[in-house]
Amino acid sequence: MPVLLAAYAARHPAAHFSVPLLSFGIIGAGSVACVGSGLLSQVMPARTVAAGALALSGLCCVVSPVVLGSGSAGLRLGFLEFWGLVVVADSPLFSTLVARHAPEATRGTSLTIVNCLGFALTIVSIQLTSWLALRLGPEWFLVPLALGPVLGLWGLWRGREVVG
Repeated sequence: MPVLLAAYAARHPAAHFSVPLLSFGIIGAGSVACVGSGLLSQVMPARTVAAGALALSGLCCVVSPVVLGSGSAGLRLGFLEFWGLVVVADSPLFSTLVARHAPEATRGTSLTIVNCLGFALTIVSIQLTSWLALRLGPEWFLVPLALGPVLGLWGLWRGREVVG
C-alpha cells in the first residue's frame, strides 16, 4: 500500500494526502472484511465465500494496471480500499475449513500449519511486490500476484476442502 500511494503522491504532489495514514486505513480495513466474510459464511458455505474473495482479489490484480495507471486519486483510493478488503477476506475462512475437516486428533496441528503457511505466503508476497515495484513500476506489480488467487481457486474447486 505505501508503495502504491507514495508513487501516486510523487506523480501528483497537489493530491496532498498522508501516505502512512491512508496505508494504515486501507490495511486495517481488512479486519472488517474478515469479520464480514465470517458473518457471510453463516448464511453461505465458507468455501463459496472464500472462492468469491479469491476471485475478486485476483480480478483486482489483473485490472490493477488500468486503475493504478489512471490519474484519478478517488479511483485509486477506492480501488485500493476494495482490494484491501477482498485480499484478506478469505483467510479466516480457510482456517474455518481446516477446523471443520481436519481429523480431531490433528486439528490443532493442522490449524497451526495452515496459519504458518498463510503468514509465510504474506511475507513472500510483500517481498515480491517490493522487488517487482522496482522493476515493473507501481501500475504493474500487482499483476503477478493474481497467481495466488488462481491457485487458491484451483485448489478449492478441484475437490479439496482445504487449501493452505
